[in-house]
Amino acid sequence: MKTSWRSASLVATAAAVLVLTTACGQEQGSTSSQNVGAASTPTLGAGTIAGTGTGTAGAGAAGSGTSDQAQSTTAAAAGQLTVWNSDEYGKVLTDSAGRTLYRFDKDSFEPPKTTCEGECATTWPPVPASGATAAQGVDKALLGEVSRPDGTKQLTVGGWPMYYFAKDTKAGDIKGQGLKGTWFASDPNGKKASTKGGSGGGDAGDAGGEAVEQAGLTTRKDAKLGEIVVDKNGMTVYRFLKDTQWPMSTKCTDACLDKWPVVAPVDKNDTEGILLKGYTVFDRPDSIKQQTINCIPLYTFANDKSPGDTNGQGVGGTWFAINGDGEPIGADK
Repeated sequence: MKTSWRSASLVATAAAVLVLTTACGQEQGSTSSQNVGAASTPTLGAGTIAGTGTGTAGAGAAGSGTSDQAQSTTAAAAGQLTVWNSDEYGKVLTDSAGRTLYRFDKDSFEPPKTTCEGECATTWPPVPASGATAAQGVDKALLGEVSRPDGTKQLTVGGWPMYYFAKDTKAGDIKGQGLKGTWFASDPNGKKASTKGGSGGGDAGDAGGEAVEQAGLTTRKDAKLGEIVVDKNGMTVYRFLKDTQWPMSTKCTDACLDKWPVVAPVDKNDTEGILLKGYTVFDRPDSIKQQTINCIPLYTFANDKSPGDTNGQGVGGTWFAINGDGEPIGADK
């Protein structure tokens, strides 16, 4: 964030400034959560699987038993990853055999960390890092690895550890989608696959009928504004230039909040593309808890009725959509 957006207010006591420094950090040299939405993917026909893999490299992962058969946690190499353009879920990442790759919300991507071990790893076998290559049109820089507790290397995409689902037994299966509200098919950038068709497939004993949601705060490409922050419902997130970030304060109170509702606290592990240093909860004077990015209070706009609306952009010359670092988009410098 450019220095011009830092509040010049230094009237807080030294103790208060120290508290904010600890909570919000210095903006110079700050790092952000990895934005995994930039890579492009080839345009495919609906319901087709792209890529040149023959399926042999991932055959061991696909399994040959029945859907009730548990799979070994040691899966075969994924080979060249492919992109499946699903009519229901959009672009879905698969291995060379067409088997769906999944991500787990309880893991983290910055830094990459896996939390699925033991029985979990039997149901959700980790995808080995060795032998995996990027699909055509996918940024190979998004591929990485994370060391598991047993010393093996697991494939990561956009920082997120990748898994198979043991009950996906053939190419195109996506039975793990939405299970327990924490397992989701991965898109080619490591983000959650689209929810065009609603909830994912269910399974006995699992919460398969739960709604599939995107990250609590993430970024999307807007045709006019570029990369902007949105909430879990796809609604645009704004900042108010009359607020201050150092120390944090708000000028939007009472009736203002009817038009500009605050963004409620969102766990940092439920974000993608968001600046995490200075990502803290603001205890407002009215006792409302409000999420901030880089100490900047966040709001939505009541007149945005549908995901993708940006009706609050530029209102009064003081309200602006933001990028993942909290910078106001389109505001005069």
